[in-house]
Amino acid sequence: MGQLDGKVAIVTGAAQGIGRAIADGLAREGARIVVVDLERADETAASFSDGVAITADVSSEEDTTRMVQEALEQCGSIDILVNNAGLYASLAMRPFTEIPLEEWRRVMDVNVASMFLACRAVVPAMRERGGGKIVNISSGTPFRGVPFLLHYVTSKGAIVALTRALARELGKDEIHVNCVAPGFTMSDGVKAQPEVIEALQGPSVAARTIQRDQLPEDVVGAVVFLCTPAAGFITGQTMVIDGGQYFH
Repeated sequence: MGQLDGKVAIVTGAAQGIGRAIADGLAREGARIVVVDLERADETAASFSDGVAITADVSSEEDTTRMVQEALEQCGSIDILVNNAGLYASLAMRPFTEIPLEEWRRVMDVNVASMFLACRAVVPAMRERGGGKIVNISSGTPFRGVPFLLHYVTSKGAIVALTRALARELGKDEIHVNCVAPGFTMSDGVKAQPEVIEALQGPSVAARTIQRDQLPEDVVGAVVFLCTPAAGFITGQTMVIDGGQYFH
């Protein structure tokens, strides 16, 4: 018996990296996984028992509405939403004066507007269900003021604010909204960008209390905990998971 037996969990950006690790962790506790991603959703969902695949762009209002409709049609209910999809490793590190406005807006759409849209789409189903769990994936960067990625850092700071305000608004509905903020993680996306590893891996490890690489699996325990009954009196909180680089 898992702590999440009978629960349905939507995980965005679940086809690789941190999202895939989170989906695996929730599945181990018995949750039925709805894999949402732009690519490889079908392939990933096939690895789960009763997994559901939805190919969607979560920065699209139309797609997030369809995402929830398809999840309800195939699963009957939604208990958990993990907002994980986002842009990071593909972004060039550069002074803020060199960031094109179009790129700034794209980062805000994918990293912040997507969470607003997904929450707005899923909350009616959670209300009907009598409650639910929403976990937003932020980053440790806004707590440390990391330079040369101003749009990314700003977007991740906005997620913390979104989490707090939404938790206040949804508390009466027994919908708990929390946030997990990983440090620099050796995910699939990061591994595909050697220049990112060269710039950030060494300094990140050196600054940690636990001095080793952070892996996607290091984030899973906190997310799973926040989705279980054990976290039934926790909402509006942000857990920084970075090996003790920042004490929050």
